[in-house]
Amino acid sequence: MKISVSTLGCPDWTLSQALEIGVRAGYSSLELRFLEGEASLWKLPSFHGAGLQETRKRIADSGLVVCCLDTSCRFDSPQKSERERWIDEGVRMAELAAELHSPGIRVFGDHIDSAATREATQGWLVDSFNTLIENTKNSGVGVWLESHGDFSSASQVQSLRSACPGLGLVWDPASAFIECGERPLEHGLALRAAIRHVHIKDLRKVNNKWTPALTGEGQFPIGEISQVLKTINYEAFLSFEWEKKWHPDIESPERAIPHFANWFRGGWKNLPFNHVAGVRR
Repeated sequence: MKISVSTLGCPDWTLSQALEIGVRAGYSSLELRFLEGEASLWKLPSFHGAGLQETRKRIADSGLVVCCLDTSCRFDSPQKSERERWIDEGVRMAELAAELHSPGIRVFGDHIDSAATREATQGWLVDSFNTLIENTKNSGVGVWLESHGDFSSASQVQSLRSACPGLGLVWDPASAFIECGERPLEHGLALRAAIRHVHIKDLRKVNNKWTPALTGEGQFPIGEISQVLKTINYEAFLSFEWEKKWHPDIESPERAIPHFANWFRGGWKNLPFNHVAGVRR
């Protein structure tokens, strides 16, 4: 299995900085989220025109690849114009992903508005996902839903996929664990056919709230992720997601990013299935 690192862990860095630590720590890929504080990467000079040509060369020269391009697209707004704005953003990001030879873009559901129902929100999601899939089909880039927010559970993801046959999955077992209390084993096996990309992070409870922890030092049942991926013969990327953007007080990327790579090489293959298996939501 190959490992990747998300630039969510170093959101203000340049591409050169992210490539440098990825290579030095022994990763195979970058998952691009934020760079230079920007989420819409197509806006940066290094991702269009002559700058994009140089960026492609720099990535190729590093020996890394881009395994996923993470968008901020979410389709839960009651306002049609807002959903259409995110569809346009998704199309732009898919075009960039194709230029970077990334197989997919990540999108969200995400949360049910206080004035909306689940049924109405799901209808908006289905319409938006199918439109985005149709509008990006010529790019060769997949549209991958992250299990997140109010659409984290296995049954909710399955319901969306049944109405959106082209929709893949970024499996984020920690998000499902926090949002709906589903353990990685049950969640992952239920969604096995949809998984295109996997996020991994460890968690610990602080003041009754789950927060990121250095990998192997938390309370999250990581061993169940290992068990799922072995069972389904997963061969794509396992991507370390260090949420420095959302939790600025956690350890620095200079520490956390190499730590994960060292942890993976040292213990992933032999990680016991029952690692912290007694943890409950």
